[in-house]
Parts: sequence; C-alpha cells; structure tokens
Amino acid sequence: MKSIKLISWFLGIAMFMFGILKVLIPTINGWYAIQMKNSGLGAYIPIWVGIAGEIAVGSALIFSLVMDKNFANKNFRIIIQLASAAILPMMATAIYVHLQPNVPAEVLPLKIKPPFIPAFFILLALANIYLMRRKIETRH
Repeated sequence: MKSIKLISWFLGIAMFMFGILKVLIPTINGWYAIQMKNSGLGAYIPIWVGIAGEIAVGSALIFSLVMDKNFANKNFRIIIQLASAAILPMMATAIYVHLQPNVPAEVLPLKIKPPFIPAFFILLALANIYLMRRKIETRH
C-alpha cells in the first residue's frame, strides 16, 4: 500500500512538473519542440499533446492522492491505474525520441542521451499497475 502511494506521488509530481516545464519554455524554439522536430514526430503528433498529457496524468495522480485517503475507494484505484497506464505510451515515445540520432543530448532532460529516465518511469508505472492489481485481487 505504501509503495503504491510513494510511486504515485513521485510519478504525479514528476509528470506534472515536466509538463509545466515544457509550457514555461518557449514552445516554438524550446528544447521540447526541437526534440519533436528532430525526431520526426512533430509532423505526426502536435507538440501540445505531449504537454497536455503529462500535465493531465500528473494532475490525476496528485488529485487522487490528495482527495482520497482511503485506498478502498474504487474510483481511486481506477484513476491510479489509468494514469499509470497513460504514462507507458508517453515514455515509449520518449524512448523513441532519445534513440533518434538527430536529437542532440543538449535538448534532452539532464542532457542524457541514453533513455534511462523514460525507461525508469516505465518501470515505475508498471510497478504501480502491478501492485494495484495485486492489491485488488487480494481483496477478493
């Protein structure tokens, strides 16, 4: 139970902050826009989709943790699982971007070219989903 809460807080705050950071940095010439353009995804995925997705997922996790102190609530479990699941395609996209040769390390978070950060977020999201499913199954 405590693990779910800790992972959810970390993912919620991190996703929300990364989304807000992308809003605060100029979108047209900012590092996120350069990532999208140089990865080839800019033509297929509008820049605001990634930003809105990160802010929405982060907000959902934070909101569910602040508003629901009782882990027995079905809505809480659904929000945690859906938000964690939504992180998976976002971070898979981030891994793709990190692996593109045209995307320089200077425009990536912490200027790290290998996709350690998105892979770590995927592992945390999967752990959150697994722990929540296991918690649900042990109740029945």
